[in-house]
Amino acid sequence: MQAVGSKMSGSDPIDWRARIVDRLSNTQPRHLLADWLVPGLSAPDSGKYRSMFPTNPIPAAVLVPLVERPDGLTVLLTQRATQLRNHAGQISFPGGRMEPEDADPKAAALREAHEEIGLDARFISVVGYLPDHILLSGFRVTPVVSFVRTGFELLLDATEVQDTFEVPLNFIFDPTNHRPRRRRFSPGEAEIELCDIPYGDRNIWGATAGMLMTLYNIVQESTG
Repeated sequence: MQAVGSKMSGSDPIDWRARIVDRLSNTQPRHLLADWLVPGLSAPDSGKYRSMFPTNPIPAAVLVPLVERPDGLTVLLTQRATQLRNHAGQISFPGGRMEPEDADPKAAALREAHEEIGLDARFISVVGYLPDHILLSGFRVTPVVSFVRTGFELLLDATEVQDTFEVPLNFIFDPTNHRPRRRRFSPGEAEIELCDIPYGDRNIWGATAGMLMTLYNIVQESTG
């Protein structure tokens, strides 16, 4: 299936699926401190905040599910339950901390996606990995980028997930939908510019928006 991509002025639509495969296939998780990214920042800019990184962050993984719809790829997102201890009510990817039984981030992401939203692994094809993203809440998150074929049914764990929805990848990768926001990590620190991605009455921000921006930055340039 060919995913129709954003159309630049005077150019053909971009095949984002092909770009993602080209850039991410055969990639492996990258756990070295030097590779950690602050969500929404480049590697050099992330390095400026290394002194603020948690000393022993908790390993975690999220599934970045790209659903192969007839009109193009969509991103399957969750809205977290409001009673959760961490990131309550936020827009996020399915995922969570790695457990002892998880062999690797892929296993953790697939397990969490099944537990949280009932997404069956037989519909999922993992294509590759983004660099680890470090959260100041204490987690080191490995994004596991995957294609999801249609035909799946979801069953939400209401204790963790309030809702799910899909956003066209074209929309997320359209720079006109990126809303710059100034934020600071802690009092006294300089503000940094990050991007929110509003979609209807929802706002994708924080770590989720940052990981999507990382994916966008990796695949946006033509490989020639």
